[in-house]
Amino acid sequence: MKKPDLMKMCVQNLTRRKTRTFLTTLGVLIGCCSIVIMVSIGFGMQEQQEQMMKSFGDLTLIKVTQEGDTSDHKIDQNLVDEIEQMNGVAVVSPKKVLDSYTVHAFAGLNNRFQTDYMDAVGIDTGKINEFDYKLLEGTSELNEGEVLVGRNFVLNFKDSLRPEGSNTAQNGYLQKDEIPEGFFDPLAEKITLEISKSDNTGSSADTDGSSTEKKAVVKLKPVGYTAEDYNKGTETVDGMIMSLNDFQNMINQLSTPGTTDTSYDSVMVKVSDISMVEPVENAIRQQGFNTESMTSMRKDLEDQARHTQMMFAGIGAISLFVAALGIMNTMIMSISERTREIGIMKSLGCYISDIRMMFLTEAGIIGLIGGAIGCVISFAVSAVINISSLGGFSMDTLKAAILGGEGITRVSIIPIWLYVFAIGFSILIGVASGYYPANKAVKIPALEAIKSE
Repeated sequence: MKKPDLMKMCVQNLTRRKTRTFLTTLGVLIGCCSIVIMVSIGFGMQEQQEQMMKSFGDLTLIKVTQEGDTSDHKIDQNLVDEIEQMNGVAVVSPKKVLDSYTVHAFAGLNNRFQTDYMDAVGIDTGKINEFDYKLLEGTSELNEGEVLVGRNFVLNFKDSLRPEGSNTAQNGYLQKDEIPEGFFDPLAEKITLEISKSDNTGSSADTDGSSTEKKAVVKLKPVGYTAEDYNKGTETVDGMIMSLNDFQNMINQLSTPGTTDTSYDSVMVKVSDISMVEPVENAIRQQGFNTESMTSMRKDLEDQARHTQMMFAGIGAISLFVAALGIMNTMIMSISERTREIGIMKSLGCYISDIRMMFLTEAGIIGLIGGAIGCVISFAVSAVINISSLGGFSMDTLKAAILGGEGITRVSIIPIWLYVFAIGFSILIGVASGYYPANKAVKIPALEAIKSE
């Protein structure tokens, strides 16, 4: 039997019992929709998690810290040079902090504005743009004595001329990129840092062994606001970022003459791609250092999304399994009604393989039609869900619902391959469901079939 004739006969057989064919196809359609929509919601959860991770900061950033106080694995320039040579590393910067120092900061006329807290760090400011520091205002090009401040920097300061209770700036809720209003404009003022550290060495001037306090006073000029990025450090929120050279000159004022601390507190490492985070971390850990990144959290979220997708897909597969039973039932009933027709085909010399192929093709067509219509309906349902979550229908929300975009979080996402898979799986279910009825049909003896009423 020629293929065109076979297809024509299959279509005629399916249209002969329109209601039964429709209901069977409807079962496949519902099963296909269930799988596509359920899996798409899982992909939507994954996109939401990725957007959330991006809000935490740079996912390609690794922080390297020293393990304990051992001098065997010291963070110094040699380590920085070694990390720069590692495969996948894009840029590296050492980092120094003022954790072990007492810091006071002043601003305004006669040091009117004061704070007893300041999160100041020193980094390689020539690589600020390579590390993707976002600026809300100002410039990242720093000269000597110039610094960047976090967006909430000004909120650290109290007005010494105001009574307690009204001497702090209150801004209420702020948008992520909104700069708060304080008692002064940091970009229009110079900030005086007063840094002190106790010296417990017990010098000859202090024969009783009591501690003395060394102080360093520096004036710094803020030239830009950084957007908050906790992954890079809290200094991007309410602290101060300066060059390593300015930081070291400041610390040298507190050091014993003739000594210079060449070590760093940590190292920031940015890799070329998110896939390189784990291998670079492993290489650094093998050298005896601790690393921190968003990888572990990202993996946990990805595993959670994957498990959710599998659960949703399993629920949808149950619907498709029920549809498969419907196809099998339809084909078995079709065989019982067409027993005489099968006998006549055999007596006319029709090949058994053609009879089997006819029933398999009918089952496959039911799966194809159900899968195709199911994908169209799934597309429409997904678009409606996304449009509703994005605030209502408009051309912009329609485009965002279908194509997504930067900063857009969709509830349902259907990649192209999922449509192809759904249609192919529906056809496979149809053919598999029709296999038993098809085999049953070809085993009916010709004479017995002809005698059948």
